[in-house]
Amino acid sequence: MTAQLRIGPLLRRVVGERATVWVETSGPALVRVEADGDAAGCAPTFSAYGHHYALVVVEGLAPDTATTYRVLLDDRQVWPEADSPYPPPVIRTRAADDRAQPVQLVFGSCREATPKATRRALPPDALDAYARRLMADPESRPDLLVLLGDQVYADETSAGVRRVLRRRRAAGHEGPPDQVVAYEEYTALYLESWRDPEVRWLLATVPSVMIFDDHEVIDDWNTSAAWRRDMSAQPWWHERITAGLASYWVYQHLGNLGPDELATDSLYARVTAAEDATELLRDFGRTVDDPGAASPPGPAGPGGVPDTGDEVPRAYRWSFALDLGRTRLVVLDNRCSRVLTPGRRAMLPAQEWSWFVDQAHGDYDHLVVGSSLPWLMPPAIHHAEAWSEKVADSRGRRRAAVGERVRRVFDLEHWAAFGRSFDALAELFRRLGEGGPQAPGHRRGAGGAYAAPDSISVLSGDVHHSYVARAELGPAMRTPVHQLTCSPIHNEVPAPLRPLMRVSWSRAAARLARGLAKAAGVPRPALRWARVSGPYFGNAVATLRHEGERATVVIEGTTKGGELVDVAQVSLTSD
Repeated sequence: MTAQLRIGPLLRRVVGERATVWVETSGPALVRVEADGDAAGCAPTFSAYGHHYALVVVEGLAPDTATTYRVLLDDRQVWPEADSPYPPPVIRTRAADDRAQPVQLVFGSCREATPKATRRALPPDALDAYARRLMADPESRPDLLVLLGDQVYADETSAGVRRVLRRRRAAGHEGPPDQVVAYEEYTALYLESWRDPEVRWLLATVPSVMIFDDHEVIDDWNTSAAWRRDMSAQPWWHERITAGLASYWVYQHLGNLGPDELATDSLYARVTAAEDATELLRDFGRTVDDPGAASPPGPAGPGGVPDTGDEVPRAYRWSFALDLGRTRLVVLDNRCSRVLTPGRRAMLPAQEWSWFVDQAHGDYDHLVVGSSLPWLMPPAIHHAEAWSEKVADSRGRRRAAVGERVRRVFDLEHWAAFGRSFDALAELFRRLGEGGPQAPGHRRGAGGAYAAPDSISVLSGDVHHSYVARAELGPAMRTPVHQLTCSPIHNEVPAPLRPLMRVSWSRAAARLARGLAKAAGVPRPALRWARVSGPYFGNAVATLRHEGERATVVIEGTTKGGELVDVAQVSLTSD
């Protein structure tokens, strides 16, 4: 049977004169990508769970150009389609020396798919709106699309996906009636989400990187050790977490790797060499679901590097880093690798935290940290989360049960609920932002001293409202540090909760929550922060732009007619 293009193409990374293009096909095929000017690449599909995929490395692209490309299966063109109403897909490269070239990152999170039969009526999809505008103004094309979690919802499914689930449950496949469990069911989520016509075009022409949040698996994934014990008792859980991580690796994470990283990734080498990689990926999914395998970071030491102690090596690192011009982007896993041992909780295990600290030092002007969960939350919520961690980790069984119950009911699981990690991140930013001795390879300023970055920004989503907050880390800080939160792309926060979320930014609510945390023995945070813009509760995308020493962010929300309008414009650096 002739293979067809099932999902894609997705343009993932553009690095120098090379690019990677991901596809899913309906059967085995040789996938070839041809770009104008003789740039090309090809790869045979690999197979897993009865599905077929390829990640093609395109080589020979000319610097500083926008080049149209085509996708062929067994020498037969399948993309762009002959009758497509959309512009042809394009690969845009940066200049050979791009140090003076501006960098533009578009980011957001939390996107429910937009099939014809939706689970519930939602305001217009911001990613659809962004795609339509980019079609009309291709010169505004960004360097990278950063998707910060909940790209699919395994636990909140559409009518179309629920029909698939009903057929499978009737055939004896175990699981909740309205939530995905098996790998085959996960593929239905990606098929629904990424075949949206406007989004499909956008992902074919704008490079993208992605990181999971909880809904790729289940709401509140890895909230606590007690949560994991309760979830493990469900008869369908082990298949769900295994399939969720295996499908995430195939559909999302694989494309985060640049060409050189692909060449050295041992799992990718084994998967592409296997006749059928199903068992290999199933074993991989089982292995990486082990957030307690490593020791957590201890108190922050010099340079914000936590004391690590003995450690069991991690099975796989989902976090990744890349450079664009003078911007360094480090995207962190906030979910799978959490250390959940009571009293020793950490957002990242010690080995991965040390990797992150290494990435945070280097020769760049702007540091961007991608974190699916906001580091800086509304102060009242921050103090409530710190209280819940302290109480849930207490020795008194009844008191700990209250803290655990509150933590789960109110989703108190952000950085503030991992107090050591929250403090260590603040210390790392403080050390970077004060300048002075840092680490070999960090950029040098006047007189040869190590120079502080021009800006530090934390990009986040998850909380279904958008805002900008600035951290105050002390008088010696030379670098502005901001929390940039953009969520959702296509979802909503229930209207009754919006006043409560606004109030959570107030001083009165913060004092009340801080009093509760203080009574539980939680020390005062080592920094202060204040809201600069927001909160905004509609569907939105945000653009972070770096040009020379300047950094700006624009948050755009959708109108009822599906257009984008500015809801916030903030200069992150002094002019």
